[in-house]
Amino acid sequence: MLSKLESVLMPLAEKIGKNKYLIAVRDGFLLSMPLLIVGSFFLLIANFPIPGWSNFWARFFGENWTSYFSKPTDATFTIMAILAVIGIGYSFAEQMDVDKLFGAAIAMVCWFLIMPYEIISGDTTVTGIPLGWVGSKGIFVGIIVAFLSVHIYAWVNKKGWVIKMPDGVPPTVSKSFSALIPAGVAVLVFFVINIVFAMTPYRDAFTFIFTILQTPLLKLGNTLPAMVIAYIFLHFFWFFGVNGGSVVGAVFNPILQTLSADNLAAFQAGQALPNIISQQFQDLFATFGGCGSTLSLLIAMLLFCHSKRIKELGKLALIPGVFGINEPIVFGLPIVLNPMILIPFMLVPTINIVISYVCMSIGLVPLCSGVAIPWTMPVVLSGFLATGWQGAVLQLLLLILGVFIYMPFIKMMDKQYLADEAKAADSKDDDDIDFDDLSFDDL
Repeated sequence: MLSKLESVLMPLAEKIGKNKYLIAVRDGFLLSMPLLIVGSFFLLIANFPIPGWSNFWARFFGENWTSYFSKPTDATFTIMAILAVIGIGYSFAEQMDVDKLFGAAIAMVCWFLIMPYEIISGDTTVTGIPLGWVGSKGIFVGIIVAFLSVHIYAWVNKKGWVIKMPDGVPPTVSKSFSALIPAGVAVLVFFVINIVFAMTPYRDAFTFIFTILQTPLLKLGNTLPAMVIAYIFLHFFWFFGVNGGSVVGAVFNPILQTLSADNLAAFQAGQALPNIISQQFQDLFATFGGCGSTLSLLIAMLLFCHSKRIKELGKLALIPGVFGINEPIVFGLPIVLNPMILIPFMLVPTINIVISYVCMSIGLVPLCSGVAIPWTMPVVLSGFLATGWQGAVLQLLLLILGVFIYMPFIKMMDKQYLADEAKAADSKDDDDIDFDDLSFDDL
């Protein structure tokens, strides 16, 4: 079966490896990967799942001690879309054979040009850059803008509509003047786009995209099909770089929280719990290690892969992944716009949801009581606290099942990366000078 799967997906992997758009997204996200890993550790420290952890440190550093640790997180996670736009613009400019630095700069300027500079707090509106749009919610728009703006810049450049400076002018000055007209055309196009969206009820492109993505989710309810559909949407959005949790959660989380409250009230009254699906069901049994249940993927990477890229990324992302923080793996592997990993990324959470639902409906595993458990609580321990030993065993079995579902797909990626690393090593060897090969007879 693995060989048949490889025969279908390996040609696809080769095409992906040569596609300039996917290369630009893959390499562009690598800019943010080390910063997201650093931010993950600060986020983990601020939300470590030990009872009394926050109160203990508050005695030494005050009640607001977590605000100090939130700053590195805000400086990485909260502005990840800015890093992504710069990285994708830079990488795509390289693919289009134009100046990379100007490509990154133009992508970022055009992205900010169509962004709304309004922060709404209650009845008050102030001018500023909304942090929501420069974080994961703005990445999808950023990808589109980076491609389109660099395309325009490259098209004008290749038309020859540039200012050419005479010989003797420093190269930096010459490049700046050469970029003037292409950059101006790109900015003009996005200036018009901004005006067009301002005349619609959405008022800006960011709100339009976010609202359109939410529309299919408005009728979801308290059923297993609804939960499965919600999670398919959630992971499909993540595949395109959109924070699926934010999009789906805006519609679905109020439903889940209400169901959890019903369970908690019944639990406190000593009555039978009414709902299988709840906020705790989603948090503790749908995914392990973050969206896509990527803790299973991390384990598969460490156990079955041999390429240096995947092994090193697995080691760096493991500790954050154990505590449910998986941005390093989503943007570092990457999972975003990577068709090779889309199938298990959507399949594993779906299987987790269905199996957990069935086990709870037939009484093999108790229902979640509605008692809030920190989202950073590691797998097995969180299941034990939520439902007893049965939940811990179920989590462990689902985690292992996810490893074997991810295994054939990550091994195919590993094979591709091994080939890339071998090719890079051969190229380096060819460039090296070996003094033993030198001969004065050749002079």
